[in-house]
Amino acid sequence: MSVFDGLVGQEEAVADLTRAAQAARKIAGAGFESARGSSAMSHAWLITGPPGSGRSLAARAFAAALQCTGTRPGCGECSQCKAVMAGQHPDVSSLSTDLVTIKAEEVRAYVASSYQAPGSGSWKVFIIEDADRMVERTTNVLLKAIEEPGPRTVWLLCTAAVADVLPTIRSRCRNVNLVTPSVEEVARLLVEREGVERETAYVAAQAAQSHIGVAKALATNPEAAGLRKKTLDALASIHGVGDAAVAAWMLVDPELMGVSTNRDKAAEEREEADRLAALGLEAGGRVPAAVRSQVRAASVDSKRRATRTLHDMIDRELTYMISFYRDVVVVQLDAQVALINADYAEAIQSVAAKIGPAEALSRIDTLGEARERLRSNVAPQLLMEAALSAMRQ
Repeated sequence: MSVFDGLVGQEEAVADLTRAAQAARKIAGAGFESARGSSAMSHAWLITGPPGSGRSLAARAFAAALQCTGTRPGCGECSQCKAVMAGQHPDVSSLSTDLVTIKAEEVRAYVASSYQAPGSGSWKVFIIEDADRMVERTTNVLLKAIEEPGPRTVWLLCTAAVADVLPTIRSRCRNVNLVTPSVEEVARLLVEREGVERETAYVAAQAAQSHIGVAKALATNPEAAGLRKKTLDALASIHGVGDAAVAAWMLVDPELMGVSTNRDKAAEEREEADRLAALGLEAGGRVPAAVRSQVRAASVDSKRRATRTLHDMIDRELTYMISFYRDVVVVQLDAQVALINADYAEAIQSVAAKIGPAEALSRIDTLGEARERLRSNVAPQLLMEAALSAMRQ
């Protein structure tokens, strides 16, 4: 079983990465002076592709292939492959964030480590997930390491599109682009890997628009499936401005917003007490000057984490709504393509009979604009109310 088996529908990308791993075996002992002469291998890679295509999995699988000691790179059976795929290999580091951005300090620590020789593996591999979350200052920290890499260091940057990173970075990276797998391929993966029933797997793969992670969540996680159902039920129930306001309130969870409710304050107080306890301090007591900045930074990180969680949830809801109106247009134009939300066919038919294609497309544009505004830190409740008011029948 190969480490690349989980990359559904990515035959071309897998072939590129496999060739690179084979070339890396030949040059592992000579550093990148020899590597620069090989068109198959590079010291920096930019792995791009649409959401759900498996960017992070591709990066980890490639890291395993680089460390592999089996007959064919990425065998999935040797101790090196198993350690990398389990996230336990000492020479493979992965940087991701549950905050809004990746901090320069985190990348700086990776850069310092990148000039050290690998321990048990052939290469030092650094994976940066969501590389688009690096602000310019953070990217500049990384630039020097990519321009002048350690002799046995490989950088793997994952993001949706090449344009998401600065030109100075992408010009020094080799790009491997992943594609959107088919619904059938994703459904088959859910059946074979997760033991999901075939019909459930197909509905989940369709609703997720072939996003493997979302499809898996919809098929196996009741909370994720509940979020989609709540979103589409609310959307189908909107007839006036009042309905839109109620739906917006239902879809924006106040607990994730950090609004000033007693329950939220109590949760914040508990988190603050836990942070202080970890530093050996008591809640309400005096905080020594030496750790004051650390406590403050932890509090800021907690708020940023809550903000990202909320934004991700709302973005997913807006994506479900866009797919609903896409299906409305499909029905109106009698297009010979499958519905994304086949389980909501009746509601889609009802809306399609009440509005025209131009109105449906206008609503898709409105929801798309709402997704863009979400990235600009517009108040979530107001954003959702404005978007849903435009959806009234």
